[in-house]
Amino acid sequence: MRMTPVDIRAMASFLAVTFLAAGVLGAVQPATGIPVEVIQLTQFGPALGVGVAAMLWPGRVRDLLTGGLPGRGGRGVLLIVTAPLIIAVSAGAYAALSGDVRFTRPDAPFALIASAQLIGACGEEIGWRCFLQPLLRTRFGPLAASVAVGIVWGVWHVQVFAQHPVYAGAFLLAAVSMSVVMGWALEGARASKLLFAGSFHALINLGMLLFMDEESGTVLTMVLFGVSCLMAAGVWTWLSAGRGWATAAAPAKLTAIMEDVR
Repeated sequence: MRMTPVDIRAMASFLAVTFLAAGVLGAVQPATGIPVEVIQLTQFGPALGVGVAAMLWPGRVRDLLTGGLPGRGGRGVLLIVTAPLIIAVSAGAYAALSGDVRFTRPDAPFALIASAQLIGACGEEIGWRCFLQPLLRTRFGPLAASVAVGIVWGVWHVQVFAQHPVYAGAFLLAAVSMSVVMGWALEGARASKLLFAGSFHALINLGMLLFMDEESGTVLTMVLFGVSCLMAAGVWTWLSAGRGWATAAAPAKLTAIMEDVR
């Protein structure tokens, strides 16, 4: 099944605004005085991308944000449980290999950081998992759509490419693997997609901030995190594909598309 012209234009608009807005927000953050450990303004790039697409094609974007595929529903609770397990495995492996427990005490109040991280994560996930994932899902199966979103999501974090190549590769592995986990978990979910995806994302960010200090650029830390995410993706794929959690690729909705073309 081919994507409709509206879908292609909506996706192109979303990606262009998301990448551009993230760059601008990242550039202005130092002037705001907001610590990056509290929240990174770049996280709102995808939300702005969805906002622009919604102004141009309101009906289609509304369908993508509120719709869901028929099925047994999402597995949001299991998704949220997966996040601390990924952190525990990667941080535990690092401690075992290096003898160092990398606990970092944040400078800002933890309640403030946790709240801001959830808001920022939702700012990202309304674009990645609530807009782009269902858009690609009209054309591809859940695994292929999740891998595609994960690649774009990983490349969007352009700052990682200034790190060691192995670090950058491990980060991309982690991004694709986490996208697969969320793709399977949210298959069939509707209004709850943003809450569950944002919570998973925020828990991952908090775990990395507290127990992994990934901003230091330590290669081993990111490699272990990437492997842990890959293991989680493998388990989710095995359970989902083996137990019939996936649903067939849904046809693209044509309702209101002609009204949206401008």
